[in-house]
Amino acid sequence: MKVSVCIDAVMPGRDITQTLRGLRSIGVSAFEFWSWWNRDLDTLKNAIDETGLVPVAMCTKFISLTSPVMRMLYIRGLEDSIAAAEKLGCRMLISQVGNDTGADKDSQRESIVAGLRACLPLLEQAGITLVIEPLNIIIDHKGYFLWKSSEGFEIIREVHSPHVRLLYDIYHQQVTEGNIVNTITANVDLIGHIHAAGLPGRGPLDTGELDYRFIFDAVRKAGYSGYVGFEYFCSDADPLAGIQKCMQM
Repeated sequence: MKVSVCIDAVMPGRDITQTLRGLRSIGVSAFEFWSWWNRDLDTLKNAIDETGLVPVAMCTKFISLTSPVMRMLYIRGLEDSIAAAEKLGCRMLISQVGNDTGADKDSQRESIVAGLRACLPLLEQAGITLVIEPLNIIIDHKGYFLWKSSEGFEIIREVHSPHVRLLYDIYHQQVTEGNIVNTITANVDLIGHIHAAGLPGRGPLDTGELDYRFIFDAVRKAGYSGYVGFEYFCSDADPLAGIQKCMQM
């Protein structure tokens, strides 16, 4: 199992070069982040080249897939995101699907599937994987459409492409439905990326009710070969020691 650190969650607001140097100094080899459009991509690229860290994932623009009216805008946003990803050497884009519009649920789901299928030529040409993310609607993302992992996996099956996978966020799915290990094990072939945080509070992995040693052991045994992204919030002045602790799980 490979570890990635989401710098926008764990180490927000810091100089990017110093951040990547710090991660490298404790043995982290990969990182991820949220938005690319508010960053100096040249500075980020230079930091990547200097440190050798792998940019595992970043977000595509936050445009809804639940409404067909927004589809072309989503695709244009994806084109821009792919260009940024290629500049940085990033091979994965994280996508939210958008809020519930209030329209019929089936029609919104069909819009998501159709939108993702329309993106396949772009993803295939670039060799990039797009991962869609279910989010909890109980605490953090009220009004969001996709919150059940089962529905997310069905969408992936319908799109039927290795370039579209699910981002399984353990924190969000524990809030939503629990049954983490069984769900991951049963659907490991459809999962492109995993996020992890403690619960409650979305803190470091050693806080709260989740036994991450047990979870990660099960993930390894299930044959998951992708990255697990540490996407937790940390109030420590120096978060590197906490990251090292989580890496031992």
